[in-house]
Amino acid sequence: MEFETVIGLEVHAQLKTDSKIFCGCSTEFGAPPNTHTCPVCLGLPGSLPVLNKRVVEFALKMGVATGSEINRVNQFARKNYFYPDLPKGYQTSQFDKPIIEHGSVAIDVEGEKKTIGITRMHMEEDAGKLIHDEREPLSYVDLNRTGTPLLEIVSEPDLRSPQEASAYLKKIHAILRYLDICDGNMQEGSFRCDANISLRPVGEKTLGTRTELKNMNSFRNVQAALEYEVRRQRDLLLEGEDVVQETLLWNPDTGKTESMRGKEDAHDYRYFPCPDLVPVEISDEWLEQVRAGLPELPDQRRDRFINEFGLPEYDATILTDSRELADYFEAAQVECNQPKKVSNWMMTELLRELKGGSIEECRVKPEQLGGLLAMVEGGTISGKIAKTVFETMLETGQSPELIVKEKNLLQVSDESELLEIVQSIIADNPGQAEEFKNGKTKLLGYFVGQLMQRTKGKANPKLANKLFNQELNK
Repeated sequence: MEFETVIGLEVHAQLKTDSKIFCGCSTEFGAPPNTHTCPVCLGLPGSLPVLNKRVVEFALKMGVATGSEINRVNQFARKNYFYPDLPKGYQTSQFDKPIIEHGSVAIDVEGEKKTIGITRMHMEEDAGKLIHDEREPLSYVDLNRTGTPLLEIVSEPDLRSPQEASAYLKKIHAILRYLDICDGNMQEGSFRCDANISLRPVGEKTLGTRTELKNMNSFRNVQAALEYEVRRQRDLLLEGEDVVQETLLWNPDTGKTESMRGKEDAHDYRYFPCPDLVPVEISDEWLEQVRAGLPELPDQRRDRFINEFGLPEYDATILTDSRELADYFEAAQVECNQPKKVSNWMMTELLRELKGGSIEECRVKPEQLGGLLAMVEGGTISGKIAKTVFETMLETGQSPELIVKEKNLLQVSDESELLEIVQSIIADNPGQAEEFKNGKTKLLGYFVGQLMQRTKGKANPKLANKLFNQELNK
């Protein structure tokens, strides 16, 4: 029996506000435990929430960016459940009247383009954090994160493979970062994902029993966990056993999912409208102001890179993967007006040296990379020397002009100086010279290589080719 995989993702994105969603406490990461708290985010009796306007604005930006419907009147609700790091005993979220519904994003998996629907997005507050002591049977509670604003983004069950799920997650991540409403730091928990997955016989319309994978915080873990869960559920169904609806955790050390608890349904949370917060009303003027302030988004920028700079789609997709990488490319190409060469250097030399790190951490500024390539294009240095200079730039952060000057790496373009060396190399290699004259023209590369060795890579390669052709064909 063949099965079809059905996946839906719930993304929790911490919004980049300075203060929490219902109080003035700081959202800064890394502060000492329980220092960014107040009566409101601690849920103390008598305290009342006040909605942070910036949270609504950020939610509207994401809604407009994904072509979603904006509910002009939306409402907060109380989601009741007990957990040690939820001081109030309920979470202030949105239920039947969310701020955003019915959007979509486009993904590309191995050349196949697909549109993934977004069911809804809603604003809510984050819970605190439990820190478990592995040596003793106790846990510590840090409530600094309590009340940090979240935007929960719920997809339609349109994803049919772990690869599609990973592509969708990366696209949502990129849009949030381009909008500058979430820093996307998965290690710090700013961008987290829950996944619902089920299998059903091919052709069947009814969804199978789903399991939920909680709080995955890397693209690799999401894909690996879903791949494992596909295999596990498929084996159960083939053996005639039932898939149990439950919440699972992914253990990257064992490469397996582990049961966390039985899965709750919506009615288990006993939602009801929050009596402390009035409905949120979105005016036409506010929505238009948000729409007008939207930046260029990843897909738009990719298309512009293809049309304006003549880049292949593959290059443009890689370079627009993050706003910072795209900004770097544009700033670098301004210096040398060689977009394809800048693209090649970024995707080979630069990204290889970054080894997955952020472009913002790179010591080589975009203007310096553009300046280096301009020196190659202008004949000041050779391509081979440029790679040596680039290595020094990565280590020191110095400009290419300074490095070339200090190390005396200027390209030798004096014809008389090179001619003397060319004639000497031909005289030292009479056999190869004769073979060249007899039609073995590939030996030209050998002669140019000899010249590069003697000049330590500083000879002008175009002039070198010209002189060898001239002398060998006499």
